[in-house]
Amino acid sequence: MMKGVFFDLGGTLRICDPLPWHQAAARSRMAELAGAGDPQAFLKMIDQRYEENYRPWALGENRESGDYELWAKWLLPELPEEKLREICHEMTYQYRQVKGLRRVVEGGYEVIRALKARGFKLGIISNLIGECEIQDWLRRDGLEPYFDAVVLSSVCGIRKPDPEPYRMGCRALGLAPGECASIADNLNRDIAGAKRVGIGANILFISPQKLATKKLTDENRPDYIVHRFTDVLDIPILEGGGGA
Repeated sequence: MMKGVFFDLGGTLRICDPLPWHQAAARSRMAELAGAGDPQAFLKMIDQRYEENYRPWALGENRESGDYELWAKWLLPELPEEKLREICHEMTYQYRQVKGLRRVVEGGYEVIRALKARGFKLGIISNLIGECEIQDWLRRDGLEPYFDAVVLSSVCGIRKPDPEPYRMGCRALGLAPGECASIADNLNRDIAGAKRVGIGANILFISPQKLATKKLTDENRPDYIVHRFTDVLDIPILEGGGGA
């Protein structure tokens, strides 16, 4: 009896469009905030520190830094503390915009509204840097009232596949893991992590082409696979709604 549904964000509920004008504006703003002269050279330095220092730590420990620690410890420790505290939230936001403009996946709004109307409690469990972006986006798009739980690695400090983010989400919904379904796109991070904590149903959203390159194991095997996001609404366990 499913009563709650969790969404992953990147590659699932939201996708990223690499728009050159958007990326260039974000590079320039990052350099301006940090007082750097060459936006391209500055970004190259930050990318190198992220990939060589921060990323291995985050993935290896299943941990995530908040905005200030991300820049003070890993990406820009040479800037004074007072300055970093002033700019750290926007720096992280702009650093994510360098990858492209994020938007809700096709059919995403329809799925959110339909599941809520069916009586399900909804939540978000996502790995990402940035403490403020998701809350701002939910308010801006009018989606905040639809979600009863938002668990972000950048806020709680723990990354999937560690089971703790799922436990946090379930506690926020007031539900047992077995009463919740999870919709995500990554087999080893999302599906395996959710199965470890006993999430009741795991739904993989993936293209047929990408699925053909993946290896399914007992640890990461989903219960359902959908290729179009709106196909989530036709999964039998999600048709009745809210424990029916």
